Amino acid sequence: MYSREIEKNIEKNIENEKVLLILWARQVGKTTLLKKMEKKLKEEKKETFFINLEDPFFLEKLNSHPKNLFEIIGVGEKEKYVFIDEIQMLDNPSNFLKLLYDEHRENIKLIVSGSSAFYIDQKFNDSLAGRKKIFYVFTLNFREFLIFKKREDLLEQLKKDEILAYYKQDIFNYYKEYITYGWYPELVLTDSISEKKEYLKSIANSYIKKDILEANIEYSEKYFFILKILASQIWNMLNVREIANTINLPAPTVEKYIYIMRKSFHISTVKPFFWNNIRKELTKMPKIFFFDLWLRNHFLNNFELIDFRLDKWELLENLVFKNLLTKYNFDDIKYWRTQNKNEVDFVLEEVNIAYEIKFNKNKFHPTKYKLFTESYKNIKLECIDFKSSLNLLKF
Repeated sequence: MYSREIEKNIEKNIENEKVLLILWARQVGKTTLLKKMEKKLKEEKKETFFINLEDPFFLEKLNSHPKNLFEIIGVGEKEKYVFIDEIQMLDNPSNFLKLLYDEHRENIKLIVSGSSAFYIDQKFNDSLAGRKKIFYVFTLNFREFLIFKKREDLLEQLKKDEILAYYKQDIFNYYKEYITYGWYPELVLTDSISEKKEYLKSIANSYIKKDILEANIEYSEKYFFILKILASQIWNMLNVREIANTINLPAPTVEKYIYIMRKSFHISTVKPFFWNNIRKELTKMPKIFFFDLWLRNHFLNNFELIDFRLDKWELLENLVFKNLLTKYNFDDIKYWRTQNKNEVDFVLEEVNIAYEIKFNKNKFHPTKYKLFTESYKNIKLECIDFKSSLNLLKF
C-alpha cells in the first residue's frame, strides 16, 4: 500500500472525537486509505471494525436503526474504531452519525468515507455541524505519482532548489505522462498505454453513468455533451446561458448538471477576484477546471503528449490549478479579468501572489499586466511556465 500525503493529517486527528469524513470521487483510493489506517490501529492493539455499505447485509442493518451497529461491533467499555466505507449509501447518514456521536463518542470513533459530495449535500444536514471534520482525498499529485512509480530518487530531487541535470529528463518524461493519462492510483500503476486508455474508458462509462443514474439526470446524453463542451474551454469563463442555447436545455437544468459535476468531483470552479471593487472587473462568471486531466483528454479524444498539442497552454493552466491545490484551499484560488479582457490566470490574495501561465516564458511581457500590478501593488505577479510549474510542488 503506497503512502498518500493526506494520511499524516488524518492520523493526527484519529483521536479527535469528531467524526472523520473522507471525501472524493470513486477509485481515488479512499477504501485503501481506510484499510491502511485500520491495519495500523490493529498493530497498535486497538479494536477496529470495517464496514462496507456496498454489502447489502450491512446496508440493510444500519438503515433499519443506527444502534444496529452494536450487533456488528458488540458492546463494551473498550474504545472501538469503526471504519464505514460509502456512507452516502445510507438513507439518512446524517441522523446515523449524529446519534452515534452524541450518545457514544466516548467509546466509538467513526471514520467514514463518501464518494460524492452531491449525495452528501442531499442527505446530510446542519445537525452534524461541529460534529464532523472533513478531509478531501484528491487524485494523486505529482509527488505521490513518483512514489507510486517507485522513483523516490526523483522525488528527492524535487525537494532541492535545483534539479540535477542527470535527473531532469526522467522527471519531465514522468511529468508529461502524469498530465496526459491522469492521476488515479490504479492508472499510475498500469504501464501499458492501451491498458491505460481502456481503464480510462471504463471509468468514464461506468462511474459517470453511475453519477447520472443516482442523481436522476433526465438527459444523460446532454450531460455528457456539457462535459465535452467544458473540456474544450477550460481557459474560458463559464457561460451557462451560452451552453444552454447550444444544447437546447433550460439554463436552470444546465446549472443543475454543472452542480452535479462539481459535487461528483469531476470539475471545479474558480471565482473572479475583485478586491478594491474595480468596476470593470467581472464579478459573476467563474472559470472551469477539471480535477483530473484524463477526463478532459477523454472527452477531447486526445492523449497526445503536451509537447505535440495545440491546447498545451490550457493543459498547463489546468495542471497549475491542480498543483496549487496541494498548498491552498479551493476558495483561496481566484482569477482576475476585466471587461476589456485584461487578465491574470491565478490570484492568491492570502499570500499576496499572482500567477500568469505561459507554456514558454519568453511570451510573458510584464508591461501587458500594468493595470493589475498598479491596481494591486502588494500582490507579486510571477510567470509560470511548464518547467517552473514543478516549483509549486516544493515542500
